[in-house]
Amino acid sequence: MSNRLINWFRYGSPQSFYPLAGRMVPWFAAAAAVTGAAGLWIAFFVAPTDAQQGEVYRIIFVHVPASWLSMFLYVVMACWAGLGLVLNTRLSAMMAHAIAPTGAMFAFLSLWSGALWGRPTWGTYWVWDARLTSELVLFFLYLGYMALNAAIDDPRRADRASAVLALVGVVNVPIIYFSVKWWNTLHQGASVSLTRAPSMAATMLTGMLVMAIAFWMYSIAVALTRVRSIMLEREAHTDWARELKESAA
Repeated sequence: MSNRLINWFRYGSPQSFYPLAGRMVPWFAAAAAVTGAAGLWIAFFVAPTDAQQGEVYRIIFVHVPASWLSMFLYVVMACWAGLGLVLNTRLSAMMAHAIAPTGAMFAFLSLWSGALWGRPTWGTYWVWDARLTSELVLFFLYLGYMALNAAIDDPRRADRASAVLALVGVVNVPIIYFSVKWWNTLHQGASVSLTRAPSMAATMLTGMLVMAIAFWMYSIAVALTRVRSIMLEREAHTDWARELKESAA
């Protein structure tokens, strides 16, 4: 058992994790492509037309998974950042930086798709609804994290400062999730809950979950690809990084 733990701990080094990440990327990218195609097929050709909203409801297959991922990726990013802050591990901070742009993209996609859905449903693209506003705050937290990290020249100081911001911002995630319960909002309640049966047809739920898996697989593939670039940039002074750059050239 102890030998297995030692083997896993060695991947905490950028030099060891770099080739492992390279081997994992194609698998997660392929899984994202397959599940994404399956999810879109269910969304457009299998799921029935909604009795109240008609065809426009189909944006739910992008909007809801994007919203889930925007919140989940922020928590994962904050966990990596906190781990780097406490244990002073280089790889942890690099992983947090690699996740942030993808999380920001999903937060933007959630807001954009929600606006397109809101126009025919509410008659407007935007209202200062509790959930919409807190999701917008999440998007700005992602941007703030990346901007703060880029504004500080010393990587170690940048890692610590951005980690503190990420950890403070975690409080916004439960606010997003519970906003429809805590305040009187236009946004509909959760269609999927761990404590009750889903309030949608099985095919709709299946398509939404498959799309969520596709987004998650995509996030992993992109984060691993990005962290490899960050490693080469951060570790440019080391022998292994120089050897990789020379061999690629």
